[in-house]
Amino acid sequence: MVPLYLRPDLASELAGYSNADRDLVMSFAERGYVVVDLDLPDELLDRIVRDTVPLYKSETRLQDVWLWARSEPVRELACHPAVLELLEKLHGRAAFPFQTLNFNVGTQQPTHSDTIHFDSFPPGYMAGVWVALEDIDEANGPLHYYPGSHRLPQVTLADMGARGWGQGYSLYSRVYEPGIQKMIDDLGLVKEGARIKKGQALVWSANLLHGGEPILDPTRTRHSQVTHYYFEGCAWSIPINSDIPLGRVRRKHALDARTRTFAPQEYLGKRIPVAMRDRLILAARRVLAAARPRRP
Repeated sequence: MVPLYLRPDLASELAGYSNADRDLVMSFAERGYVVVDLDLPDELLDRIVRDTVPLYKSETRLQDVWLWARSEPVRELACHPAVLELLEKLHGRAAFPFQTLNFNVGTQQPTHSDTIHFDSFPPGYMAGVWVALEDIDEANGPLHYYPGSHRLPQVTLADMGARGWGQGYSLYSRVYEPGIQKMIDDLGLVKEGARIKKGQALVWSANLLHGGEPILDPTRTRHSQVTHYYFEGCAWSIPINSDIPLGRVRRKHALDARTRTFAPQEYLGKRIPVAMRDRLILAARRVLAAARPRRP
C-alpha cells in the first residue's frame, strides 16, 4: 500500500483528521518535510550531548548500535513516542528506529537522497528525523533540502550508467553525487536551509534531496541526532549495492532500537525467511555489539 502522504486521494483520506493534523500531512505531502516542535525535554537533549561529547575524538559522527545500545538518552530519543506517533500519522503505518547518527559539527555532506542507501518495498516507507540538540543557524552548518524533490523518481546508480553490486560505495562520490547535482541543475531545483531551534525536529521523506551546508564559523558546534526509521510490514534493501534486473538485491537487515532485535520483513503480507548465511551474520553482529566495551 502506498504511504498515506503519497496517496492520490489524500484529501479524502484525511477527512477524519483535525485541522492541524490535516495541514501537517498536506504540507509533508507537498514539500517532503516538516519542521515540528515535539516538546522534547531539554534534560533529555542535554544528556545526549553529555553522553556523546567524550566519544568525539577524530570522528564527527557516531553511528548505530555501539552507541544507542549503551547510551540510553540516544535510544530514548530514537524511540520517543511523540516521534513514532508523528511518523505513523504521516505514513499511515507504525514506524520503528533502525539507525542513529549523532554529530558534534555540521556534516557539509553533498546533496543526496536516502533511498540510495536504504529503500523499502513498498517504496516511501523510510523516513529521517533530525533533532537539534542546540540552536542551529546558517553559521554552524545547517541542513539543506529541495522542497518537493521527494516526488521525483528515485535515482539509482543504473540511472547514471553504473552497476552497484559489489562496488556501489566506491562509485558514490565519483558517480552518484555529481549525477545528483547535475539533475538539480538541469531541473532548476531551489534549495532551502533549515534554521532550527534546540528541541525542534525536521522530518523528511525517504526520497527528499538534502545535505549539509558549509560551516561558516568553525568555532561553533552543531550537536544533533538523526534517526532513520522503517515501517512495519515492509521489506528493505540497499540500492547502491544492488542490481535488481540481474537478481542481485542486497537486503537490509534492520535492528529495531526499541527491542534490540532484527525486525521481520514482509512482502505482500507474507514473512520473508532469512537465509542461513544471513542468520549467522546477524547472530555474529549481535554478539559483537553486546561484547564491545563502552568507549571512554
